[in-house]
Amino acid sequence: MRIVIIGAGYAGTGAANRIARKIPDATVTVVNPSPDFIERVRLHQHTAGTATAAIPLATMLPQTAALRVGEVTSIGERVVALADGDLPFDYLFVAVGSTARPLPGAIPIATWAGAEEARHALPSLPAGATVTVIGAGLTGIETASEIAETYPDLRIRLVGEEIGPSLSAGGRKRVRKVLDRLGVEVVEGRVEEVTDGKVRVGARYHTSDLTLWASFGAVPDLVARSDLAVNEVGQALVDPMLRSVTDERVFVIGDCAAVAGQRMACATAGPQSAHAVDTLARMLKDRAPQPYSMGYVGQGFSLGRHDAVQQACRSDDRPLPLSFRGPVAAYVKEQVTRYALRAARTGKSYWLPGPQAAK
Repeated sequence: MRIVIIGAGYAGTGAANRIARKIPDATVTVVNPSPDFIERVRLHQHTAGTATAAIPLATMLPQTAALRVGEVTSIGERVVALADGDLPFDYLFVAVGSTARPLPGAIPIATWAGAEEARHALPSLPAGATVTVIGAGLTGIETASEIAETYPDLRIRLVGEEIGPSLSAGGRKRVRKVLDRLGVEVVEGRVEEVTDGKVRVGARYHTSDLTLWASFGAVPDLVARSDLAVNEVGQALVDPMLRSVTDERVFVIGDCAAVAGQRMACATAGPQSAHAVDTLARMLKDRAPQPYSMGYVGQGFSLGRHDAVQQACRSDDRPLPLSFRGPVAAYVKEQVTRYALRAARTGKSYWLPGPQAAK
């Protein structure tokens, strides 16, 4: 039996390792544009130069899986098309993740190429230069904090319509306190334009020597180009077992899957990849598949190397009033980051049931 996995992020790599344990007689081929696994949750560190986010896939994938480095151009009937030839499959796992679509003039640091570009640009900036981070969600907060701590001679500005919109009021207050301590300027508003060393927020222009786009959520157009049913943002429509509604032999997992109540995160990718593989294993044994259900427990994000915020939430991802920050929160964040990597490398994920089964 031939299984092809497109994408080797948290979802795709986790799926490959779980298949090796659950369906050991399968022939598995992983297709990825790079020979490296990218720890996306460390891209803010990679940008600031405090860590690297690239790990050779040879150390992440099971020895039984073949890695094919290349770009998939389309998904056809039981075949994946690549620039250098077709790859037939019996079952397919699509795990192409998400990407960023920045305004022209901004570097998308939520991608590997963008993080690399910013990593090399930051040391060349003179003291007093201004770095603008666009996107005030958790990625933007982490990026602005990491750079401010690493480059204290630079002026760091964080721009977004709302700071930490997924956090409780207490969580946002804790973020503001740390940003103030680090000297990060916060500008709330919608970014309209990035041009000529300036960022326009509403009607006001702000000078910027380096502008970073710290927002993701766009989906690669591979799924839409392959005649699989998608939603309005290009995520594949899936059934409760995470199979494409167009083709039951195609599982779609991670950021590129339209699963109600699920956010784009490695916390989502691991459980989805594990459930999809378990579903296929059940199907191959003529056992009825079970619907996917996963509930969240919280969000954690760093504020430099020695501080972080841990925000508790309900299983449907709505924030609870409980949050805390400090060295203990930073330790917890680091352990969660390591767990996400370990889950991808082993295919072992653990999660709580959601408020209801995915529909």
